[in-house]
Amino acid sequence: MAWVEILGLAAGALTTLAFVPQVIRAHRSRATRDLSLPMLVLFNAGIGLWLAYGLLIGSGGLILANAVTGVLSLYILSLKLRFG
Repeated sequence: MAWVEILGLAAGALTTLAFVPQVIRAHRSRATRDLSLPMLVLFNAGIGLWLAYGLLIGSGGLILANAVTGVLSLYILSLKLRFG
């Protein structure tokens, strides 16, 4: 595996893992009042675009990181819409 791909996988893993504590906290507390709805919508749109880009160029690291982050961020968005 090329060092550039390893670098991309490490970056994707760190940015995805950084989101996990927020998901856990929102899931347990159901408190999302302090999370900005416009930020969550824009973030999800950006993740969707990064995923599309990864698919178009065939980058496994981009695809994996953005697919996982997309699931996590969509879950937080759904909590925000449900519990405010």
